[in-house]
Amino acid sequence: MSAGDGGVRPVGGGPAGQTVVVVGGSSGIGLETARQVVAAGGDVILAARNTERLRQAAHELKPLSTAAFDAQDTERLERFLQELPGQVDHVILTAGSPSYTPLDEIDLAEAGREFGVRIAMMLAVARASREKVRAGGTLLFIGGTGGRRPAPGMAVTGALTAVLPALTANLALEVAPVRVNLIAAGFVDTPLSASLLGDRLEARREQLRRTLPIGRVVGPADVAALALHIMANGALTGATYDIDGGQQLLAR
Repeated sequence: MSAGDGGVRPVGGGPAGQTVVVVGGSSGIGLETARQVVAAGGDVILAARNTERLRQAAHELKPLSTAAFDAQDTERLERFLQELPGQVDHVILTAGSPSYTPLDEIDLAEAGREFGVRIAMMLAVARASREKVRAGGTLLFIGGTGGRRPAPGMAVTGALTAVLPALTANLALEVAPVRVNLIAAGFVDTPLSASLLGDRLEARREQLRRTLPIGRVVGPADVAALALHIMANGALTGATYDIDGGQQLLAR
């Protein structure tokens, strides 16, 4: 029975009793989203690249199953979803990281691959999910807000920031009645942010504490809470939801 068949129950009201597939579920936003799903009474299926972190996440959350692979291998990603043993309610893809490379330092082949693979991952999830996600369920992707302001080193990230909302809106029409939405985050205090900033991390945190209208740094729990809200509200599709603590309101 496909997601569009009339016999499939609509999805809404929160993750209790539902199954959520989290790709990139071993750390950061993905792991925290999985935690909140389980805490709300739902089940999770976890996929991630790092086998040790995935093992640790599985020990904590007791998922229905796990799979270790790199989501940038879009054929493997699509096959993983197609081979799920039954239908699920939601899929969230958190894999990927921003690029901050000045023009003179850009490897053109790598830049093209990075741009293309981000789009291809979303296309792969959407295509595979048509038969695997129940009507009214959600495909949820993570993007960013930082690239909305032009700046040196932001060419690739800025282009993706512009493209992903348009891709989300188009996919929402193509895979309906499955819903498709995008979360656009500003700085989120995750292990990925720590790896990108290195010894500049604490200075960045302090700057944001001083300047953000919310007076604190956005964490994975904030983004996960938004993800669960989007899963629960069956009227939301084709849209981009910003979560940055007011970062876009500030002058550079």
